[in-house]
Amino acid sequence: MHPPVRRLLLAAAAFAALVAAPGAFASTSDVLPQHSANWAGYAVSDATTLSTGTTDPSQTAPLQFTSVTATWKVPKVTCAADASPAYSAFWVGLGGYSDGAQALEQIGVDSDCTREAKPTYYAWYELVPAPSVHLTLQVQGGDTVTASVNVSGTDVLVQVKNRTRRSAFTRHLPMESPDLSSAEWIAEAPSACSSLGECHVLPLADFGSVGFTRIATIANTHGGTLTDPTWSAAALTLVPHKAGSPFFGVPGDAGKAGAAPAAFTADGRGFSVGWVADASALR
Repeated sequence: MHPPVRRLLLAAAAFAALVAAPGAFASTSDVLPQHSANWAGYAVSDATTLSTGTTDPSQTAPLQFTSVTATWKVPKVTCAADASPAYSAFWVGLGGYSDGAQALEQIGVDSDCTREAKPTYYAWYELVPAPSVHLTLQVQGGDTVTASVNVSGTDVLVQVKNRTRRSAFTRHLPMESPDLSSAEWIAEAPSACSSLGECHVLPLADFGSVGFTRIATIANTHGGTLTDPTWSAAALTLVPHKAGSPFFGVPGDAGKAGAAPAAFTADGRGFSVGWVADASALR
């Protein structure tokens, strides 16, 4: 059995290994292409954070993202009979992007494959560094869900609605120091962590593709989408680490699955992420 499965910070999992991707995946030349060992999708923040991985303390009014939302259809995973367990997570979140980040507020769903090659689906939330919490909300492949995170001071409101089954989970959670430096819409290869805090990225399940729609975020009371000029965007491509390499290793063993974001829509309210069987093509 694997140790507890966690959704992890980009900084803790892969930021030190970010390199320029071979080509932009978005519809504007202003989007920064990057590689990650565990995230695929888009993140928005101020330009300094995206380009250097650090927040800019000289800014008189640094961007503080307090709301993020999106709608998507839960991907139906394909589980190979001769394969090991595999995992995929789809979520929206605030924080966790900048180098040295210590927090991340997120909510989403998993589409996983068991040892018996059976698909399994569930919803969860996580306020990193606390562990993820599985929800009793029923979720199945093909269901349409809307998820959101909203922060006011030390209050974090997480919500996921299953629009197909007309059910929802909503909870206010206290958090001493939430990270508000970025907003994200992500497909992720989750990680397994030992009791000593040692983590490794798990195999990415074949989720086919996932389409995020109705994307929106708020920073400094200003609302917008991926194309809003108030902030900058990064396109994140998931390329796994070499087997046996340290967590902050060099991305990319040929033949291991990854994922890549497609161009977002002209209004910035939608994009898709596609599973890729051979991640070497994404370097």
